[in-house]
Amino acid sequence: MDKTDVTQCKVVVLAGGWSDEREISMDSGRACAKALGEAGFEQVDLLDVADADFLAKLVAGNYDVAFVAMHGRWGEDGCVQGLLEVMHLPYTFSGVLTSAVATEKDFAKSIFRSNGIPTARGTKLAAGHIPDEVEVETLVDKFGLPLFVKPAANGSSYGISMVHEASQLAEAVRLAGEGGQRVIVEECVTGTEITVPVIGNDDPQALPIVEVVAGEGAEFYDLKVKYEPSELHHVMPARLPQDVYERAQRLAVRAHKALGCRGASRSDFIVKADGQPVILETNTIPGMTETSLLPDSARHAGIEFPELCRRFVEWALE
Repeated sequence: MDKTDVTQCKVVVLAGGWSDEREISMDSGRACAKALGEAGFEQVDLLDVADADFLAKLVAGNYDVAFVAMHGRWGEDGCVQGLLEVMHLPYTFSGVLTSAVATEKDFAKSIFRSNGIPTARGTKLAAGHIPDEVEVETLVDKFGLPLFVKPAANGSSYGISMVHEASQLAEAVRLAGEGGQRVIVEECVTGTEITVPVIGNDDPQALPIVEVVAGEGAEFYDLKVKYEPSELHHVMPARLPQDVYERAQRLAVRAHKALGCRGASRSDFIVKADGQPVILETNTIPGMTETSLLPDSARHAGIEFPELCRRFVEWALE
């Protein structure tokens, strides 16, 4: 095989798995496999990691590179990346440590703060811990209302609640902690919600910023809103002053580098009224359907989805 022609590589797209985001991952996997075919790749196989014979198929396939289209636990958190490392199989997007740290929101926030990236104030609660009345009062006094309560390690807004009354906090913590996960209780930062995709390895570049509009009847960009048609909720370019726009892009690239991301990342921010972007989280494997936020932004920059997927394979092989 001529390694200079990346399209001759045998590519396996990994999707599915066991997380809450299984079906979303399958959508991403199917879209990426189709795009790679359109980009000229001669052999592209799609495997569901949850299939009983997955590992046998992966070993027997003699693949050159794995395209990871998994989201959530066991896919975006470093688990499948560890398997691929053991197999010495190159793979798209970030490595084991970066994936694990970025998934754990409280760990990622520590990295952000140490690199001068503003983040919302908050605290973490141990798995299974439900705050009593005294602790609820302390949390409300410290962070105010409303509050966001979310799992420390999950994506796609699963388990997230916006708490308006102190009496709602304990139930929100219970919901976020389902599955034995630690919980983040965080102040509600208000302003313009944006997401900033970044692509590349050693010299990452920010793509056009997407302004995210929740729409009528939605308190925030929740699970239902995220998977409605993109034209209902994505505004490009984001309606920000130029200096704020550029500041947000710089912060997203800084987050990408600070976490050690490869290939792609997508950092979500709230831009406050004073123009300060406050980071919420960085996704190391963003949604990868044609209408997802990162591909939508890339298209706005003149990079069509098949070309974007081809670049991800190239960066995986660097």
